[in-house]
Amino acid sequence: MANVAFIGLGVMGYPMAGHLANAGHSVTVYNRTEAKAEQWLEAYGEDVSGELFTAPTPAGAAADADLVFACVGADKDVEAICVGEEGAFGAMREGAVFVDHTTASADCARAMAAAAAEQGIGFVDAPVSGGEAGAVNGALTIMCGGETTAFDAAEPVMQAYGKSVRLLGAAGSGQLAKMVNQVCIAGVVQGLAEALHFGMEAGLDMKAVVDVISKGAAQSWQMENRASTMIDGEFDFGFAVDWMRKDLGIVLGEASRMQVSLPLTALVDQFYTDVQKMGGNRNDTSSLIRRFRG
Repeated sequence: MANVAFIGLGVMGYPMAGHLANAGHSVTVYNRTEAKAEQWLEAYGEDVSGELFTAPTPAGAAADADLVFACVGADKDVEAICVGEEGAFGAMREGAVFVDHTTASADCARAMAAAAAEQGIGFVDAPVSGGEAGAVNGALTIMCGGETTAFDAAEPVMQAYGKSVRLLGAAGSGQLAKMVNQVCIAGVVQGLAEALHFGMEAGLDMKAVVDVISKGAAQSWQMENRASTMIDGEFDFGFAVDWMRKDLGIVLGEASRMQVSLPLTALVDQFYTDVQKMGGNRNDTSSLIRRFRG
């Protein structure tokens, strides 16, 4: 078992760190709100074989760790916990590995990988897909970028909460793959929202229709998992509109730098802005149908 740290106990990080504890690793956690770290310690502190601790700073959490995992908000948060005052990199021992599960920019990943290399630290950018349910159930898809040696050290430990963990290239590749993932989701959810709206306006029993068409070429994860709740107007199932807009902003910024046109993605991003204006900031991403149904 490894001696690990986990930085960031939000919706995703809290259960991910819990899976590490349940797997028998010794885990030290840091969270900006200390009370959340204490809550985590109480939740997971019994019936695990590894020792569990909290730390007052990222550096404190990382000091004795073989592997440091993080899941925070955005580029600025990644930079703060890695190289800011009391950042993890300054405390990590040579040969340790930092794994960043934050959805951030590829430029941020490359910059943090370079900073880590200067100190003899491995770095893997490893954004995840699967939402809160995937984190709770230990069934996340993890897209990784970085050096093979760093990935090989971290991959067996990530299996505690990952159903699919794969190295896709050099630093930044994990973030770029997550951008591909979000582009696909945006297009599929918009298509499903339009299809359901059309069928409902036509007077069809759309749950029956979905049951039929989900057996054919129209099938998708979104259809299987969100069509019924979209029809019922229920949107409290994980990944929030605010988070999706953050991710699509990263995608569109990267596409602009690459001079790659993503017209559908840009349009769906505008549609999510409409949902925000309707007060749907914390609705899950399937709430695109609200633009049609109210």
